[in-house]
Amino acid sequence: MIVVKNSADVKNPTARRRGRPPAFNRETVLSAARETFWAHGYEGASIADLTAAMGITPQSLYAAFNSKADLYRAALEQYRALGAETSSALGEPIDTVSAFERILRGSAARFSAPEHPKGCMISTAVLNCASENDLIADHVAALRRRSLEAYAARIERGIREGDISAEAKPRALARFLGAIVQGMSVQARDGASLEELLEIASLAIAELARHRA
Repeated sequence: MIVVKNSADVKNPTARRRGRPPAFNRETVLSAARETFWAHGYEGASIADLTAAMGITPQSLYAAFNSKADLYRAALEQYRALGAETSSALGEPIDTVSAFERILRGSAARFSAPEHPKGCMISTAVLNCASENDLIADHVAALRRRSLEAYAARIERGIREGDISAEAKPRALARFLGAIVQGMSVQARDGASLEELLEIASLAIAELARHRA
């Protein structure tokens, strides 16, 4: 919670107008910002759009989150937490194909769910931007690289544990699976249904299964 003390403001209306805005729940307004960024992208979401969705003033936004860029980074972290159950499959004691099956099918469900914007907030975010937003683009690209590294590490683990062929190429397979996730995000934004996304996921799972030991 953002706590505000304005006891003196009751006697001084001018001070009340100039004081900090009323308290609000950080996670609730961050969720509203997340949905706005998810729907419109970083550059497409204006401060006016964000404050309208969050139900706060620009002053409150800057006081709580410092800048639009920092708000976006916080929204991305909250978004990543939404998929934590799916991504946790990479660390569970299950075989490699089953782990990625859960990731791909979980992604299909999340990307097409009706209760929030379609697609992935990270997979295709800030691919092109104005030069002043390069730091944000780099940040999102780093998140995508982190996912690819996690995919490659899981495939390497599968090779060590004997469920993936030693002839498999972990980094190439990781990029293939990352490309599938990115493509599913675009397809979802373009209107692909859950069933259609699951068909894509099934094809990718079948390709990975060809590398079973």
